[in-house]
Amino acid sequence: MKINENFILTSLLVILTYTNIMAQSHTYNKVPMQEGGPYDLVYYPENQPDPADAAFFPHQFTQAYANAAHNAAFDVVDGAPEWIKKGITWQFPEARAWPLSEENAFNVEVFGDKSSLSVITQFNGNALGVSPIEGVVYAESDDYFVYAINAKTGKLIWRTSPIGNTYMGNPLVVGDKVYVSAGNAGFNFSNVQAYKMTGMTIRGGGISYNGIIALDKKTGRFLWFFSTKGGAMPTPAYDKDRLFIATGDGTAYCINAETGKKIWENKLGGMANMSSCAVYEDKVYVSMSLKSYIYCLDAQTGKVIWQGTIPGATNTGMGDVSPAVDGGVVVMDAVNNGKKVKGNMTIDTGVRAYDAKTGKVLWTHQMGRGPKPPAFKGGMPMIHEGVVYVGTPVNSVYQALDLKTGNVLWTWQVPNAGPAGAGRGPATYYKDVLYISTGSFIYAVNPKNGKLIGQKKIGGRFGIVNPTIVGGTIYLGNSWDWVIAVPISVVNSHYHPKSNK
Repeated sequence: MKINENFILTSLLVILTYTNIMAQSHTYNKVPMQEGGPYDLVYYPENQPDPADAAFFPHQFTQAYANAAHNAAFDVVDGAPEWIKKGITWQFPEARAWPLSEENAFNVEVFGDKSSLSVITQFNGNALGVSPIEGVVYAESDDYFVYAINAKTGKLIWRTSPIGNTYMGNPLVVGDKVYVSAGNAGFNFSNVQAYKMTGMTIRGGGISYNGIIALDKKTGRFLWFFSTKGGAMPTPAYDKDRLFIATGDGTAYCINAETGKKIWENKLGGMANMSSCAVYEDKVYVSMSLKSYIYCLDAQTGKVIWQGTIPGATNTGMGDVSPAVDGGVVVMDAVNNGKKVKGNMTIDTGVRAYDAKTGKVLWTHQMGRGPKPPAFKGGMPMIHEGVVYVGTPVNSVYQALDLKTGNVLWTWQVPNAGPAGAGRGPATYYKDVLYISTGSFIYAVNPKNGKLIGQKKIGGRFGIVNPTIVGGTIYLGNSWDWVIAVPISVVNSHYHPKSNK
């Protein structure tokens, strides 16, 4: 059989490119950036928070959506200032802010109603939520910048862009450091060729600089950069002076949080997209797509303790969703069981619970069939007091499931879901109310029966964003490239904090 010469050359190119991408990761103490240039650090010390206010905020943010259960709610103690208890209002435009009054995403004429929403989330605005710590709101944006904003005034404290890439995560803040992740949703031509030939590829490989960056919490000063082969789209997790991250080439890493030096790595295979690690009782939980598995790793060694899947998981499903862990149970969801119905492609959303220690499947639940949504196709689960709250953009619903049995407690249909579907971000449980940011709205829902209590239209779009609540304020990132503070009382008129007076 005659072999095509161009095919051989192309194959060699793919192999060489893949080999080059698979080079060893390194830690860098310098980054390629001109001092005083447009991407250099800007710092306004006069906008630092009042230390008296900062004392009433949480003091660290260690995992995506705050913790392994994904419930980002922080009550405040008696004696907190009135503005913290009652809530504050401001809107901070980031570098590429698109007006919140604009109903359509930028470039809708080219990308269409559905795809334009995912593109502006992936390459322009805030993909995930924000981290309000000690009077400062930290945010990562796909506009290539990381921000620190005064939680009371909405004024910029610092802004920096040490590496030219999108920042799609939820900033971690521990001690005197902020940890952010650099990685994007793209594939170059060599990645596409590799996928066609082998069924495997590297998200973000060979496109830009990927990895974890440590910054000084107060000033935004660059400290170190841990470079990775695949895109570091997910948020790392912090535990006991270590950072855990999974990347677009299917590798899980453990990094020294002080120095940025690698402690261990495990080349699991597959591809992590937006699936952030969860750390729980000295175990690390992470999911991959292409090879659709959730893994439980030993935090000390990185060795696989158990692995599981969701039957029929498809597309990037399991590599997109971050596992939620609480009460000895791990909960995952993924789009699955794709099939054509009356000539149209449809998909379901499977939710599965595992025993956190053994990986034993406890239950599996299907959320309902609908059209395949663009980009991120699942929902981030949240667990609170024995109940799983999870949404899906496939049919734009949120459901409450019993953590032990998977029985459906209620289903809430998201109004105003929009052309791309709604239900991607995790809910936040705070003072007996469920708060959900999805579409262009923030909703207040009764967690006992799924009935709508109140709502507030903000504009723009909330992607995989959770409401992060401190006292009486909801802090949010938005795909239109805004960071927003909204009083709870604006969304839920029944919320009345106790006054100090």
